Amino acid sequence: MADKPIRVLLVDDHQVVRRGLRTFLEVQDDIEVVGEASDGAEGVARAEELRPDVVLMDVKMPGTDGIEALKRLRDLANPARVLIVTSFTEQRTVVPALRAGASGYVYKDIDPDALAGAIRSVHAGHVLLQPEVAEALLSQEDSPSGTGRGTTLTEREREVLGLIADGRSNREIARALVLSEKTVKTHVSNILMKLDLADRTQAALWAVRHGLTD
Repeated sequence: MADKPIRVLLVDDHQVVRRGLRTFLEVQDDIEVVGEASDGAEGVARAEELRPDVVLMDVKMPGTDGIEALKRLRDLANPARVLIVTSFTEQRTVVPALRAGASGYVYKDIDPDALAGAIRSVHAGHVLLQPEVAEALLSQEDSPSGTGRGTTLTEREREVLGLIADGRSNREIARALVLSEKTVKTHVSNILMKLDLADRTQAALWAVRHGLTD
């Protein structure tokens, strides 16, 4: 367990949802709820003020929704990892959220213990998608950016990409390949640049599409 608890911000327009999440998360020894927000605009402001490690964000909210909030956080280079927690399963909602920079996407009916695990996972640098979310993304008719460019990757970059798709953090990849974390970060940057991808989520999906996972 980390020495410091994972600082979490709750962003949802339903007070009862926020209260339920807070009640459960506050009994976790390694998770601390540092604040709440009732819409995306307030969520961005609170994220800038509180600098949480992880933001739990709904998608559909009045005013500024979760996707717009994700874009604003990305533009502000806010380091918080965003885990979407929503009841919306439509592909037209999932895909924009991930493209906007979400580190994971889970549904509100997720088991509480699994939610705590999801928070720990995205905080550790993993990309987290429930199986049906990944299936929806992979079934898209339009291929993601980077199609046809895999041959520009070195063998080492392909190894790193495969481990990203397995949900490994940079530290875990470094340990698996006996590399420094700095070297892994360089490989990840090169992969994203060569494949014209925005983030690790898109990289993981690209790797799955192109058979780089077990």
